[in-house]
Amino acid sequence: MKFLAEIFGELGGTLLFLKTIMTTLVNKKIRRSDVFTQIWSVIIASFPTTAMAGFFVGAIMTVQFALLMNEFGALGYLGGLSTSATVREIGPLLIAFMLSGKVGAFTSAELGTMRVTEQIDAIRCLGSDPLQEIIVPRFIGIVIASFFLLGFGLIMSIFGGMILGDIFAGVNFQEYLRHIPTVVNPVSILFGTVKCGSFAVVTATVSTYKGFTTTGGAKGVGKAVVSTSVMTMILIVLMDWFTSFIGDIVLQIARGYRS
Repeated sequence: MKFLAEIFGELGGTLLFLKTIMTTLVNKKIRRSDVFTQIWSVIIASFPTTAMAGFFVGAIMTVQFALLMNEFGALGYLGGLSTSATVREIGPLLIAFMLSGKVGAFTSAELGTMRVTEQIDAIRCLGSDPLQEIIVPRFIGIVIASFFLLGFGLIMSIFGGMILGDIFAGVNFQEYLRHIPTVVNPVSILFGTVKCGSFAVVTATVSTYKGFTTTGGAKGVGKAVVSTSVMTMILIVLMDWFTSFIGDIVLQIARGYRS
């Protein structure tokens, strides 16, 4: 019972913190320069990892689909199916894990250090709002940067799939690209974008919340980073299930309306 109480307490605290961030974002002016700085820092920190991971994810998806589709003589649709799976599920999930493992942990450690060294209290003593000055810009930076990273990661996954499709399955580049518009429709892109945004909000909220509420000195900073990583991973998986569930319901309603 105590364990469940702690879990729901953390979840409730995170949701209340997200509400506070949204209130600050609406009611107070956020400097654009701070937001752009955070966006750039997140992109630079995650760009190489996202590029490499995206390339190999596209390659792996192509190999897996090629083994199955070769039995049905449908290798012409290899590019469309592998890209569709990456856009709808693998791509957003990949970017989310990249951000949570790298940017989320770093943000939590950075804010936790500022908290235990009383830098956040100093900002408040100077008459400024710490949420307005350091929390909201980081929150916005993580969310917006995730969309740029998603787009680039998907491009790299297509590039990796094209190369492996040619080497492993004998599907040339033109054939690989030809059926992507046939299988990857606007609904797939919309679902992937929604997943990416929801995962980014989870990562940004948890990392800023755990860092902002850090206590216990240097040891507390370490605990905050570990807690951020674990909590973010769990919530991303739950959010992935939730968005997939809602997406299926929306599709069924849309199909019923058309018929």
